[in-house]
Amino acid sequence: MPTADHAPQNPVLHIHRDWRGLPASARGATVAMGNFDGVHVGHRAVIDAARRACPDRPLGVITFEPHPREYFAAERGEAAAPFRLMNARSRANRLGRLGVEQLYELPFGPVLAGLTPEGFARDVLAQGLGVAHVAIGADFRFGRGRAGDAAALAALGREMGFGVTAVPMVGAGTGAASSTAIRAALAEGRPRDAERMLGHWHRIEGPVLHGAKRGRELGYPTANMALDGLALPRLGVYAVLVDVLTGPHKGSYRGVASLGVRPMFGENTPNIETYLFDFAGDLYDAQLSVALVDWLRPEVRFDGLDALVAQMRADEAQARAILTAL
Repeated sequence: MPTADHAPQNPVLHIHRDWRGLPASARGATVAMGNFDGVHVGHRAVIDAARRACPDRPLGVITFEPHPREYFAAERGEAAAPFRLMNARSRANRLGRLGVEQLYELPFGPVLAGLTPEGFARDVLAQGLGVAHVAIGADFRFGRGRAGDAAALAALGREMGFGVTAVPMVGAGTGAASSTAIRAALAEGRPRDAERMLGHWHRIEGPVLHGAKRGRELGYPTANMALDGLALPRLGVYAVLVDVLTGPHKGSYRGVASLGVRPMFGENTPNIETYLFDFAGDLYDAQLSVALVDWLRPEVRFDGLDALVAQMRADEAQARAILTAL
């Protein structure tokens, strides 16, 4: 059975990668607008506000790909350090599970970046998407030079025929839920604190890649996945929940994962290698979603393979106990 925070994809989610030339069936939604990196509890509050504003309209989300931060870094000739909590596919999966029907994944480039606030509201929101209502976070900025704010959007909406709701930041514990705070919690090895801000486990999603198959030789076959473009959680070993999203082994499993650079074997490209408990089968090319539950220990270099295998057995036992208690 799928885990509660990772139910099957909403079958009615439609993804559009432009605001121009859309069919009538894709226009007229009530939308939440933002980057939605992580789709945390604050983002969900914005989505819920859009849903409540026009419950008789399809629920949509407007977001941007690439992330504007990535685009502007490239414009400056810089390589942005990986900062994203999720890739575009993972974000779409999460939004679909929240009941979003129309996802407008707008291409962020010179055209969008060059629009004034008035031009964005007119060309994209009113004429292109024909939105009925727009919900945003209270700190949302838009238009060339980030010149537009919530008050400006509300004024433009009144002029152009759509409503606007600005949603205050949502608190989580002693602070506000934000992608920055979630990245910090993950970088410090605190996935449960990240979960409280996200409203779901932090998940790494992607295809299973072919690796060196060392785990199989040691009695611990692993599913290897890349971490390209993602903010790195604290390197080390984690207790994890795993959903196999595609292929003949679709379903939910428990396991233990090593996230890091494999110091035992002298490699330095970060990846995540996941061992699924009580599983036998071929997962190559399947799409996996790995949820980080608890950080167990850091990566270390062992004196030999016997010591490594002994530690892997201890990791498995600890992870099983943690996950059984959930």
